[in-house]
Amino acid sequence: MQRRFNPLEADARWQAVWDEKQTFKASDTSDKPRSYVLEMFPYPSGRIHIGHVRNYSMGDVLARFRRMTGHEVLHPMGWDAFGMPAENAAMEKKVHPGDWTRSNIATMRAQLKKLGFALDWSRELATCEPDYYGQEQALFLDMMEAGLVYRKESAVNWDPVDMTVLANEQVIDGKGWRSGALVEKRKLSQWFLKITQFADDLLGGLKTLDQWPEKVRLMQENWIGKSVGLQFRFKLDEAVDGIGELEVFSTRPDTIFGASFAAIAADHPIALALEAKDAGLAAFAEECRHSGTAAAEIETQEKKGYDTGRSVIHPFTGRKLPLFVANFVLMEYGTGAVMAVPGHDQRDLDFARKYMLSVERVVAAEGDEDKGIGDEAYAGPGKLVNSDFLNGMSVEDAKAEIIRRAEEGGWGTGTTVFRLRDWGVSRQRYWGTPIPVIHCDDCGVVGVPKAQLPVVLPEDVSFDIPGNPLDRHPTWKHVDCPKCGKAARRETDTLDTFADSSWYFIRFASQPKDKPFDRETVEKWLPVGQYIGGVEHAILHLLYARFWTRALQHMGQIGFAEPFTGLFTQGMVTHETYKLPNVVRAMTEEEFKAFWPNDQYDPKTEMTEIGPWLAPSEIEKRGDKVFEAATGREAILGRVEKMSKSKKNVVDPDDIIAQYGADAVRWFMLSDSPPERDLPWTESGIEGSWRFINRLWRLFGEADKAAEGEDKALDRKLHQTIDGIAKDIEALSFNKAVAKIYELTNAIEKAKPSASRSAAIRALALLVAPMTPHLAEEAWADMGEQGLVADAAWPEVDPALLVEDEVTIACQVMGKLRDTITVPKGTSKDELERLALAAPNVVRILDGATPKKVIVVPDRLVNLVI
Repeated sequence: MQRRFNPLEADARWQAVWDEKQTFKASDTSDKPRSYVLEMFPYPSGRIHIGHVRNYSMGDVLARFRRMTGHEVLHPMGWDAFGMPAENAAMEKKVHPGDWTRSNIATMRAQLKKLGFALDWSRELATCEPDYYGQEQALFLDMMEAGLVYRKESAVNWDPVDMTVLANEQVIDGKGWRSGALVEKRKLSQWFLKITQFADDLLGGLKTLDQWPEKVRLMQENWIGKSVGLQFRFKLDEAVDGIGELEVFSTRPDTIFGASFAAIAADHPIALALEAKDAGLAAFAEECRHSGTAAAEIETQEKKGYDTGRSVIHPFTGRKLPLFVANFVLMEYGTGAVMAVPGHDQRDLDFARKYMLSVERVVAAEGDEDKGIGDEAYAGPGKLVNSDFLNGMSVEDAKAEIIRRAEEGGWGTGTTVFRLRDWGVSRQRYWGTPIPVIHCDDCGVVGVPKAQLPVVLPEDVSFDIPGNPLDRHPTWKHVDCPKCGKAARRETDTLDTFADSSWYFIRFASQPKDKPFDRETVEKWLPVGQYIGGVEHAILHLLYARFWTRALQHMGQIGFAEPFTGLFTQGMVTHETYKLPNVVRAMTEEEFKAFWPNDQYDPKTEMTEIGPWLAPSEIEKRGDKVFEAATGREAILGRVEKMSKSKKNVVDPDDIIAQYGADAVRWFMLSDSPPERDLPWTESGIEGSWRFINRLWRLFGEADKAAEGEDKALDRKLHQTIDGIAKDIEALSFNKAVAKIYELTNAIEKAKPSASRSAAIRALALLVAPMTPHLAEEAWADMGEQGLVADAAWPEVDPALLVEDEVTIACQVMGKLRDTITVPKGTSKDELERLALAAPNVVRILDGATPKKVIVVPDRLVNLVI
């Protein structure tokens, strides 16, 4: 063998062999046990990044290992290809979204192939292709028929410049994230999927997902948000346009005696009626309509209200409680109205202090009964106080009593509600799945006949004018009604791209041309055994995928409810950040903390204004300082952060592969950190991985079939390692598996030539094959072994060699370790004493003296007292 491994030649050679032999193509007819390994498919943004490499390396190790342990493995790849970035590119770069997307797919596919992932490319799909989204349209029509789809007017965030609906996350400080225009609240007819029909089942199903991270299950549980409480009606002191009551829901009816005001949304019917006669309220309501609706934004924004001058009547005390319109109450949540109890809700407390409203403690911990409420609301346990007939009751007993009295009095009902809302899937965009319905003036909404699917996006569209190109297309939306034949209009909304990713894992398993999937084939592969992806998808994507699977089960199209048996959320890849200094001046404390958040601000020593970001490729390191390579100017070394294009701390996998090869990159991704934690990318880390690849390569060259002799200790180490790595891979503890490979490599290098050593080297090639497949294939062939490592079996374990039959005994003198001896397990006390007394260091220290006492702990230690 060459002394230095040539990764570029090896990578290309073995990738070509795997491709030619279709090594990783999954068989639907195999009688082997099946294993479905899947990483969340990527958005084709242009190039893969190191985060992708880490994600797919993890899945690849598991997929290759499962093949070696006798499984038929499905490990596919595709592209989540619809979405706004492609439309933005169309507007900014004057290219068609489809051209931009397909070009990116070609680039990213080539990059992934360079890494040698064991992917079944025959099942590749892209959600932007008609053969995929046409089948999604068929499923949408099935859901319509099953009553899981409806259309209604709903409040949306409307960007008046881009003329599109914005998600809550795209509204920043009340403005559109792209246009900067003040966002308006508008009511549009939107399509919804009835995810709430499955709310209880989605919640209950979380208990069965014992192979999911607990934090993800908790996030989903909170998002679904099951609450048991009281739905009741306050009487208004004066009717408003015939409305005499205000309906609210409270999860804490026990605190009803602490209520000091009620609040309604700006779009509540009462507010709309009042603002027609109150210019001040109209102005305030308009301000509310220009604020975002994201939960995080509502939580952090200043709480504002407008006193309507009306009141609601407390059902027990008869006291009048002022009625406000408040910017933190949304019509889309609950009844659009809340009972506010400042003593026990921080948001209500902040509001009450601002508008000088009463604050009463009605729940108190023992000893706090007479305490008032300070700057923090009390949300802890306790007994009811200042609450009339509830005084002294526990919170739960008080809830039950209020619900009982409300139901008895006919003004309220004990109710279970969910935070979860039906899924609004309408998007006023071009680059998405066309919603397959037609609007007819006579027949109403008519589903497109399945024989006419797919409804294909028109190619001849323009993005010169803001808004949805489908709306203004001269011909595409004009069709005849399938029922009556009269002139009608296509739906111009497209589906939320989360719909595309809610069933792609099913389509991977079965891709017939005439239907979305074949049930029998799908049920051979699904549920997905191991799903791997970022925790940022822990709520919406996973929740929608779980809903879509349940909907298919509800319609009788599949026989299972949960799409993913196992879920793993990997950490991010991080990197140092670098910036150039601009003008020398005193930094503000805010600037300093943004860059060094954990350091103490000192304006005397920090006198540099931070300038533009620099990429790692633009940096030269000299000792502990960094410099701009092109100019030699000293730069600022910032904190380690998630890789992002905006901060330029990204590393291009192609550059690293070209220098070190695919296996060194894969090894580094797996070795330096537990996979659930963030991994800091360092040059020293990748260089260390490259050195180990070459170390293995040299060791593989020492395999000698003619070697003779037995090394019992090495045999035992080998079989313990085989067993341990198998368990680590199954547990996705890749860094632990890597550590065991290092230990075995050390042991083999130290061992004398023997048949045992030669066998261990050959076994080592199999053990590293899931992680460094090109190196393993190259070594396997060079050793004269037949076939591919990719098709080889995982080494068998001899159970007898997993049991230690020798132990190391500590030899102590006066409690201090002086020597060690290795003896058969179970050696007698007398023999241990004899051997300890003969240990060289013990003999030297005793210097002829006889110990006063000898303490022997079998299989552990001998302690000599002198």
